Amino acid sequence: MKVDVLNLDSKVVGDIALAEEVFAVEPRNDIVHSVVRWQLAKRRSGNHKTKGISEISGTGKKPWRQKGTGRARAGSLRAPQFRGGATIFGPVVRSHEFGLPKKVRKLGLRSILSDKLKSKNLIVLDTLEIKSLKTKDVLKHLASFGSEKILFVGDKEKSEKFKTAISNLIGMDFIAEEGLNVYDIIRKDKIVITKEAVARLESRLK
Repeated sequence: MKVDVLNLDSKVVGDIALAEEVFAVEPRNDIVHSVVRWQLAKRRSGNHKTKGISEISGTGKKPWRQKGTGRARAGSLRAPQFRGGATIFGPVVRSHEFGLPKKVRKLGLRSILSDKLKSKNLIVLDTLEIKSLKTKDVLKHLASFGSEKILFVGDKEKSEKFKTAISNLIGMDFIAEEGLNVYDIIRKDKIVITKEAVARLESRLK
């Protein structure tokens, strides 16, 4: 399947044949949902915690004798029924990660890329290399893309100037091809990807 290749001024400078097994699969919303859940679970710090009875600072003396006081028996003032006492079954530091097969993760990425292309929100660019580091110079080019939320995908080293120029633009982000993921794609209206990055993606996702 052939699509036009544009430059930063949105002018057609050629075309490229996209692999149908990567950019033309039937989108699977259930798979995309699973991959997003997997990504967000990995991002959770899991450092929320409450103190158990062995961690509470306080006396270990029995508050009163076991029988004869008319009160309920108690063994420690650090018990959960007392003010300042322990928390029972509270959260502990843990990892929220869970496993997801690699073939499912790849299918999620293929699904979201195919959906973006189908809705005409995926643009192939010849290059992201620029001469000027000034944001205002880059904005003149980006105005033709017609969106404020764009994810640019390209080579990290070759696109270093472009990444710096858009770094303070709200809604526009750059990501290297090897770090492209479902969650970052789904948060943006359009994906702009270089020819070089397309070739690497196809070799990785086929």
